[in-house]
Amino acid sequence: MSLLVAIQMDPIESIDIDGDSTFVLALEAQHRGHQIYHYLPQDMILNHGRVLAHARPLELRRVKGDHYTMGDKQWIDLALADVVLMRQDPPFDMAYITATHLLEHIHPKTLVVNDPVQVRNAPEKLFVTHFPELMPPTLITSNWEQIKAFREEHKDIIVKPLFGNGGAGVFHIKPEDENLNALIELFTQLYREPAIIQAYVPAVRGGDKRIILVDGEPVGGVNRVPAPGEARSNMHVGGKPLKTELTEREREICAAIGPALRDRGMIFVGIDVIGDYLTEINVTSPTGIQEINRFDDIKIEAMIWDCIQDRVSTTAE
Repeated sequence: MSLLVAIQMDPIESIDIDGDSTFVLALEAQHRGHQIYHYLPQDMILNHGRVLAHARPLELRRVKGDHYTMGDKQWIDLALADVVLMRQDPPFDMAYITATHLLEHIHPKTLVVNDPVQVRNAPEKLFVTHFPELMPPTLITSNWEQIKAFREEHKDIIVKPLFGNGGAGVFHIKPEDENLNALIELFTQLYREPAIIQAYVPAVRGGDKRIILVDGEPVGGVNRVPAPGEARSNMHVGGKPLKTELTEREREICAAIGPALRDRGMIFVGIDVIGDYLTEINVTSPTGIQEINRFDDIKIEAMIWDCIQDRVSTTAE
């Protein structure tokens, strides 16, 4: 099977080839003989009902400083592609939402991974609220009285923007901290959306686990341990990746959400688990493949492409 694959992502020039999940997905596609094109989200247009991308043919290699070759730009009709990988990084803003609306015109005849309609309907910190029994105590609000009451109940809390990403804007407010009022004022100035407030889970000191699910099934995880003096475990702010095994509780969480992911066409998903709690379901541009591959000696990108090819074959029948 040889497919035409268009990858909608951020600039290929600046990626970390040792950590970027899109890089290994594209390498695997190339290894399987698929024809690959790269384009930026702003290179996509809707013209008289046709979704086009000003894209470049792409060739990749695992050589630092020389990891790609791109051909000349050309307009390709995405309806004629077999697969579009929607892999640009958040923030999940109106530009991101607009991209899902454009890709909705071609899916599922052209398989978009993940399903653009479901991506639009599943922001990381909101989709997870459909599984309240799996979450730590959580409040989403702009109401100061509700925030105050939540803090009085739980004492130690986390405050973060509803549509933030990568650990940006995440604050740990301890019981003695006097900055909550000022923080909420700042959030009100910066964001039109409500904030999300959660009870602090002390288990985060032992790590925030990223688990990858392919078509609703867990295939591996990596534990991310915060740096000393840091409440966030994201690797780009100093979190240390460590080998891990999935616990019985984590498998229960995956089993509980797996059917919902499959029903929504979510082929590639990353969830975050702290202690016994599910904190996020990442469907926009999940990461973590390469770290898990190295620790577990597996190839998650191959599992994802097996699933994609099965979907394409089924659609073509």
